[in-house]
Amino acid sequence: MAAAGDGLPYLALGDSYTIGEGVAAEACWPRQLAGALRAAGIPLADPRILAATGWTTDELAAALDAAEPPGEYAFVSLLIGVNNQYRGRSLEDYRAQFTALLERAIGFAGGAAGRVLVLSIPDWGATRFGRESGRDTAAIARELDACNAAARTACAARGVAFLDITAISRAHGADAAMLAADGLHPSAAAYADWVRLAVPLAQRLLAAR
Repeated sequence: MAAAGDGLPYLALGDSYTIGEGVAAEACWPRQLAGALRAAGIPLADPRILAATGWTTDELAAALDAAEPPGEYAFVSLLIGVNNQYRGRSLEDYRAQFTALLERAIGFAGGAAGRVLVLSIPDWGATRFGRESGRDTAAIARELDACNAAARTACAARGVAFLDITAISRAHGADAAMLAADGLHPSAAAYADWVRLAVPLAQRLLAAR
């Protein structure tokens, strides 16, 4: 079995959900996923993470422009867009910018769309923070659903795997055990739920490499 720093290179792109705001570094979902896959016999290295709390699609793109050439990866994940919705950005902008990021993700995977995994945007309106924010949680849900539908369509058109974790974010959104201390971001246990959904899909993607 590969050690955490060995094995197939993995690039994780995103925002606070990818870096794991409010949880220990090893508890973010990309690192949990890499560990779970190693335990299943797939030698995926711990990810190189390019993500920051608050990033929108255009800010992630700018960070990619500024980063040293990332090289080629055996596996690439992408989860981005919650801050577009939070800041009131248009669906049209999200669709165009997400699609451009998806194309870049495929490029980082050496042009292999089958080695890219996209996760849907969780519903922050279902969290304690969201319910206490004074924002219209039904509107948040509609807007996030529209963003996720746009992302799913872009993925389907390119043969990229799309994993819906929005439903479980809503089902357990107000459960204290599923939230970090800020009442907004997922806890390590919530990320573990995402990983349980992601592992079978990632196994199929990596088995086909």
